[in-house]
Amino acid sequence: MNDATRKTLDMQQVFQWLLSDKVIAKTEAKAMYAQAQGVLRNGPARMHPLTAIAQCKLRGAEPPHRLLTLDWLSEWLAGRAKLPFLRIDPLKIDFTRVADVMSATYAARFNILPVELSATGLTVATAEPLDTEWVAEIAKVSRRPVQLVIANPVEIAQYISQFFSLAKSIRDANRASGQDLSLRNNFEQLVELGRSNKQVDANDQHIIHIVDWLWQYAFEQRASDIHLEPKRDFCAVRFRIDGVLHQVYQVPAVVMIAMTARIKLLGRMDVIEKRRPQDGRIKTRTNGGQEVELRLSTMPTAFGEKLVMRIFDPDVVVKTLPELGFPPDDAARWDALTNRPHGIVLVTGPTGSGKTTTLYTTLKALATPEVNICTVEDPIEMVESSFNQMQVQPGIDLSFADGVRALMRQDPDIVMIGEIRDIETAEMAIQAALTGHLVLSTLHTNDAPSAVMRLLELGVPHYLLEATLIGVMAQRLVRTLCPHCKLADGEVPPALWDSLVQEWPMARPATVYRPLGCPECRQTGYRGRTGLYELLTVTQKFSAEIRADADIKKLRQQSIADGMKPLRIAGAAKIVEGVTTLEEVLKVTSASS
Repeated sequence: MNDATRKTLDMQQVFQWLLSDKVIAKTEAKAMYAQAQGVLRNGPARMHPLTAIAQCKLRGAEPPHRLLTLDWLSEWLAGRAKLPFLRIDPLKIDFTRVADVMSATYAARFNILPVELSATGLTVATAEPLDTEWVAEIAKVSRRPVQLVIANPVEIAQYISQFFSLAKSIRDANRASGQDLSLRNNFEQLVELGRSNKQVDANDQHIIHIVDWLWQYAFEQRASDIHLEPKRDFCAVRFRIDGVLHQVYQVPAVVMIAMTARIKLLGRMDVIEKRRPQDGRIKTRTNGGQEVELRLSTMPTAFGEKLVMRIFDPDVVVKTLPELGFPPDDAARWDALTNRPHGIVLVTGPTGSGKTTTLYTTLKALATPEVNICTVEDPIEMVESSFNQMQVQPGIDLSFADGVRALMRQDPDIVMIGEIRDIETAEMAIQAALTGHLVLSTLHTNDAPSAVMRLLELGVPHYLLEATLIGVMAQRLVRTLCPHCKLADGEVPPALWDSLVQEWPMARPATVYRPLGCPECRQTGYRGRTGLYELLTVTQKFSAEIRADADIKKLRQQSIADGMKPLRIAGAAKIVEGVTTLEEVLKVTSASS
């Protein structure tokens, strides 16, 4: 196939089509064409005409005079060519399969990307609808009919580079092992007769490449957790994005073992030990140079060692309370509580509800040169230079209570205890508060008033709790609607709204928004998360209700009378503001909250 005879798009053809479709005005076409040709001439070799036009930041002739972005131009080209338009979602492409269809050189030559391979056909993304001579050749090689789709030319080139390179690394690493399955140190041994037991080296260049790519990919996708999960015949890689797990791809078992070994090595963990859980941490950088911390946790499973990496964004601790989702009145009340000289302030909620983020943000705001802040955590979530952080070490009998006891001899002003789990830790927290320190900690309860009941159940005397507790905040995280595509859609049914707000005086919104889906949110309709907060301030009247035989209903009634907005009301306010949806609020809050 001669490249000189290929029918690729040129700038003149594209501008003729733009004029024909009245995308650009005839009076401006000449100047626009000259500008785009200048970009094309000075750009890299084989720059696509649409890429050059998009870089000119031109605007359409018809109202609302939209900016001619590369995504918009690609979708317009698809309509022109009467082909489907595809926004490439890398999480939905099984690159190890599609990379077998053609070589990286062939894909780069025609700037085409196989995106889906099934028993009935092969879907290939292109930005050259006129250049189709290769279709017959690929259909013959793959033994499947080829379906063309139009995609963004820059994304096609980017993913050709990434996917084929990564697929090659996985293939080479697997080939280096001399087998598809290894004799793993697991509970369900599978012995493959006649196969060697050669392992892939954790420092193998292919493994280094795969691990580096995995991290950068997770950062780009805004993942909060990376899961490496061994199964019977393969190993799965999953990302948690905005609280939801997504399958990313599957890798051979021996490659996963080597990836896990490499990550454990970097996290200064015992690489040989696979029978017991381990913890570690790694600090790395994104492509943009930003520092990111990963907390590692391994667990032995039936099919091998499972590894979870939690990604901590250091920018989180420099966010303000409103950026975390605090309403202005709650932010002011929270600041008043945490600026008190002594007492106990608790943050409650289930795992993954943002408690640690709230505490770190608060401590960062309180950390001045005049204040000594000491923390005892299990584990240390994020290393922060403005705090003095201690990690719990059960192996050497350093518990939360022992840690607080040690901190009290360190002349602290503010003490943060990772979690109050037992009566000993609770008693040490109370002693610290009684001796003139501000103590912040977390509990696992469904709402703020329940924290009082939990401490009483642990065995804390009610009179000590009454003397030291100054505030409790319960919180949840809800997904926020994507600002680029959220759609105003009708209203909430009256009965459903009434069941949400119950007796609370809150007007039903005239309009609510629903998720739609766009490239910015990966077609989910949601992008990012925000907090819902239920802030209980301990007043004299509430304090009087803290008794040995305290009643949770009376505690809740008094806290609401003192100004606490229940979690569901905080959620209803976010619905009214168009930040989230009714479904999200109902999913994370219970009827009693």
